[in-house]
Amino acid sequence: MTHRDDPALELLLRRPELADLAAYPFNFDVARRRNVEEVRLASDAPLRIAAGDDTGGTFYLCAGGEVLYGGSEGESGLLGESVSETLETIVGLASWGAYADLDLSLDDAELAAYIAEVEEEIAEYYGPTLDADRNRLLAGLGLRRLPVRELAARLQRALLRTEPEFLLLNAAEGLAYRRVDELPRPALWETVLAPARADLDRLRDGTAGPAILADAGRRAGVLRAAQYDRRPGDRPVLRALVEQEARFGGDSPEFRLAAVLLGRYGEPADHALLRSLAAEQPDLYYGLGGSEFPEQPEELRAWATSWDDSDYGEDPRDEPEIDWARLAGRQGRTELARAALIRLLDATGPADRDLIGLLASAFEEIGDHWQAARARYLHASLLDEPFARGSAFASAASAQRCAGEVTAAWKSLRRAVATLDGPPAVALSGIGWDRLGLGPTVAEEHFRVAHAAAAAGLHPEAEAALAAGTALLARLPGPLPASLREAAAAAGPDRA
Repeated sequence: MTHRDDPALELLLRRPELADLAAYPFNFDVARRRNVEEVRLASDAPLRIAAGDDTGGTFYLCAGGEVLYGGSEGESGLLGESVSETLETIVGLASWGAYADLDLSLDDAELAAYIAEVEEEIAEYYGPTLDADRNRLLAGLGLRRLPVRELAARLQRALLRTEPEFLLLNAAEGLAYRRVDELPRPALWETVLAPARADLDRLRDGTAGPAILADAGRRAGVLRAAQYDRRPGDRPVLRALVEQEARFGGDSPEFRLAAVLLGRYGEPADHALLRSLAAEQPDLYYGLGGSEFPEQPEELRAWATSWDDSDYGEDPRDEPEIDWARLAGRQGRTELARAALIRLLDATGPADRDLIGLLASAFEEIGDHWQAARARYLHASLLDEPFARGSAFASAASAQRCAGEVTAAWKSLRRAVATLDGPPAVALSGIGWDRLGLGPTVAEEHFRVAHAAAAAGLHPEAEAALAAGTALLARLPGPLPASLREAAAAAGPDRA
C-alpha cells in the first residue's frame, strides 16, 4: 500500500492550494509527515504516516486504508475507513475532537446550538470564511458535505472500532496510547461470552455440529456460558462436555467445571460416569478431589455444591479481567486478548506483582513475546527473595530472546546469575541453585542467547554468553537434559 492509494490524499499531495487549505484551518497537513515518537500497532500490522496536525499529532495510514490518529499527548483513535472518509469527517466537523463524545441523542435544536457554539469558537480564531473554505476544499477533493449528526455518528463508530485491531503503542516501551474518546463500550466478559452463549444455545437445541465439542477453546467458552446461565435441561450438554474434556483435556480446569456443573444434578448415572472416567485416567481421579469424591451416588450433589460454592460464581462480572482475556486467546481472538492484556499490564503497579507474572504467561500463550518480555522483566524487578528473583530474570531473558531483544536478554541473564550466586549464594535445603532444576535451565538459556547473538551479529555478547554457559555447564551434575545438550551443540559444537 502507498500513500497514493486514496484519491483525496493523491490530490493533496499533487495540488498545493488544496494541501494548504487542508492544513489550515482543518489541521490535516501532508507537509507534517513525521512522528513525535516511534509507534507501532499492537498487532504489528504496518503503519504509514499520511499527515500531521499543528499539535504534534499524526494521522497514520493502516494496511486496509484506515486512518488512525495518534496525538502528541498519548491519545489515539481510529477516524475513518479511508483518507477520503476521514477528510469528509474532519473537514465537515472542523473541530472533530469536540464531537468524539457527543451525545447523539440530542434533538435537532440542541444539536444545532452545539454546532453553532463549536463553529463560533473556530471562527473566532480563523475568521468568517470557514464555511466557504470548507465547501471549497470538499469540492476540490471530490468529497461530500454531510450532515453533522451523520458525521459525528460515523466518527464515533470508527472510534469504537479502534480496539483491538488498531491499538497504538509506544514502540520503545510497549505502552498503549489512551483512547481519544470516553464512549461506553461492552465489558470484556460480554464480548468474550457472546459467541460462547451462541454455541451453548446450539448445543441446547441440537443444531450444533461436532466442531464445537472438538474445539478446546469453544468448549471452554461454552462451559463458562453454562456456568452463568444454568438451566435444568443442560444435563445432556454437560455430559457431552465432561466426556470430551476427559478425552482431550485431561485434568483441566474445564473438566472440573464441567464435572461440578453436572454433579449438581445429583443423578446416579452421572456419578457412575465420573467414577468410570476417574478409574480410566488417574489424573482425573485427583482432578475430582481424589478421596473427597463421594463413593455413593446420593452424595454427588453435596460434593458438587460444595465445590461450586467455593470455586465458581454465577456472575461473570466477578471474574478477574485476565481470565476473560485468556479465554479470548483460547477462542482464537488474539487481538482482543492482546489489547486487554496490554491495558491490564499498563495499569499495574508494585502491588500487582502476582498479576504481572500471570500476565507474562498470558502473553506467551498468544505468542506475544515482546509484551511477555516487558511483563517478565517487570515481575522479576518486583521480587525480593533471591531464588525467585534470579529465576524470574532467567525467564525474562528467555522472553527477551524470543522477542529478538538479544542484548537485553544477555543483560537479564547476567543479572539472574549474579542474583543466584549471591552474596549469599542461593541454596535450597543446603543444595546450591545450580545443582537443582534451575541450573540446567539457566545454562541452556546461556547457549540459546549465544546462538541468537551470533545470528544477529552481536559477537561480543555471543562470545561472553558462550563462555559463561560453558563455565556453568561444568558446575552441573549429570546427566544433562537433552535440550541442554542440543542448545550447547548449536552454540558451539565442542561444548556438548
